[in-house]
Amino acid sequence: MWLRTGCDITFDVSVDTPFILMLRPRSGAQQWVARESYTLKPSVLAVEYTDNYGNLCQRLVAPPGEFSIRTSADIFTADTISVGSGAPFDDVQNLPDEVLTYLLPSRYCESDRFIELGQEIVMGLTPGYDQVAAIEAWVREHIRFNSNSTLFQQSAVEVNQQREGVCRDLAHLGISLCRGLCIPARMVVGYLYQLEPMDFHAWFEAYVGGRWYTFDATQPCPKGGRVTVAYGRDAADVAIFNQFGPALYPRKMAVHVEMLATAPD
Repeated sequence: MWLRTGCDITFDVSVDTPFILMLRPRSGAQQWVARESYTLKPSVLAVEYTDNYGNLCQRLVAPPGEFSIRTSADIFTADTISVGSGAPFDDVQNLPDEVLTYLLPSRYCESDRFIELGQEIVMGLTPGYDQVAAIEAWVREHIRFNSNSTLFQQSAVEVNQQREGVCRDLAHLGISLCRGLCIPARMVVGYLYQLEPMDFHAWFEAYVGGRWYTFDATQPCPKGGRVTVAYGRDAADVAIFNQFGPALYPRKMAVHVEMLATAPD
């Protein structure tokens, strides 16, 4: 399916403020970017680099006053996600080098504290995909997804205690439970077609059967129409913006995802 994705973000800046943005999706095995626009107002020098996870990042200094970022992209992506029931567990000694980092505890994913709970959830299941599917179902059943949650920057331990969170919180808990079972898992941030309410979205992927599979405990069933912007160990690696200076929150942020009837010209 063809999707047109984008965002419109506005800040009120008081002093020259360095930013690192992470707003550009990249083409890969799961998606193809056919057209893209990226507008900064006022126009400032931006330097792009690729971080350790392959994400496209933009460095810039925003001047005092109103500063806005507007992006738009036409992207071809799958209208379904792959389901790999029975896909086997990959022994750690056989994992690709670049996957190993997704086995370790991280800032928001204290996976070493979820070993026992993970084992309880997957008891009796074949190691691999079926275990991750059980974890996804458990998170969906036991953690309330609340897009308006006032709980802020929760770690997986806190999410499990509070039993409520936004999409990134549910992803952190799923990731931690997987890593506690020696299944690599990573955070994904991007767009989801027909998400309600519309916003940037977070989910997780687990590595089983020699490949990455998508899991999303906020949705009642496997759902395609996803556009990935960034991968990382947890939310600390995939922030769509980081500013360095006075704390800034967007005065305005709008996200849009629409399906295109035909491929863009």
